[in-house]
Amino acid sequence: MAAPPRVERLTVADAVATYLTAVASQAARGVLARTTQRSYERDLREFARLVGGDVVLDDVSGTDIDDVLVRYQSTPDGRYRDRASSAAAQGRSPGTVNRFRQSVSRFFTHAALQGWVQANPFQWAAPPARLRGGLRTARTALSGTAARSLLEVSDGAGAAASSGAVGRADHDLGLRDRLVVALLVILGPRVSELVGADLDDFVREPGQVRWRVRGKGGGVRTLALSPALVAVFDAYVGELRPRLVDRGPGDPDARRALFITWRGRRLDAQGVRGVVARAVRRMPAEYRREATPHALRHTTATLLVANGWDVKVVAELLGHASIATTGVYLDRIEGELAAAIRAHPLADGTAWTNRSASISAAEPPLDHEAGDAVTQDS
Repeated sequence: MAAPPRVERLTVADAVATYLTAVASQAARGVLARTTQRSYERDLREFARLVGGDVVLDDVSGTDIDDVLVRYQSTPDGRYRDRASSAAAQGRSPGTVNRFRQSVSRFFTHAALQGWVQANPFQWAAPPARLRGGLRTARTALSGTAARSLLEVSDGAGAAASSGAVGRADHDLGLRDRLVVALLVILGPRVSELVGADLDDFVREPGQVRWRVRGKGGGVRTLALSPALVAVFDAYVGELRPRLVDRGPGDPDARRALFITWRGRRLDAQGVRGVVARAVRRMPAEYRREATPHALRHTTATLLVANGWDVKVVAELLGHASIATTGVYLDRIEGELAAAIRAHPLADGTAWTNRSASISAAEPPLDHEAGDAVTQDS
């Protein structure tokens, strides 16, 4: 029997740095998305700070893991600029804590394989909190009417005209924002796929434009833009994008990127969330509700399936390896169940209500007290 490998007693800081180097290599090869890389970096640096960078990794116990998770949850969420806000004061949500826990757990799985720890301490840590109530409303699908309304106000032109506001012409990002929202609603890409898109990923052929989407795990899928999307794409690429690129500092990555910020840099995930939030605020009050880019991905899947498209086709559109994953994205639209019942071939009652009425008129009711036999199916 082979002896177990000797444990390499690395400090937490050294182990985290080595692991993040491997993560960066995977991201550079396209195995991991850049947004996933940034999540690992943020979570593991926070873990090293909480547990202590000079602590030997193999000395971290399950009890230490539990203590770190409690301290992490009680720390104000740094994503909020206003630290005095109620959201920041409440600490981190169970979903954020579970994402942090997953990042640290994968780090220790890697550490065990590399011989940095004798055993993964998560074996002795408390189980993760179970999330109840499903997705937040902000991350669920919009109705078809609300999604159409979002597309109509996505460039902000209508809101600006109605309010009488006059902005600087060089600040007008309406063409870009309309394309961002339209791609999210109609094609349902991940935010990482959208912000990672380069202009060269869009292949123009006679009568169509195709987008080669670089997805998770290095996979590539090709999506054809509809004529309406092509029109918005052409307007942005031909009119606005060159001006935005010229404003930049000559960054080669920005010159490759499809979506550019006002300062001439590649648009990031936070910028996309801002585009969607601004569009939502311009929606008519009767349709307006908080929504994230992820909600628009849910909207794509839900509306297509509700209109009769096969789940396998929707899975391919979204870049899912399994239709089971796509099933998670299918949200119930208000009124959908009632519409399904109304559309049932027997719901109008013509095949059975008249028959029931004729039976009632022709046959007198049974007199149970007189001893009539009653037969009841189980």
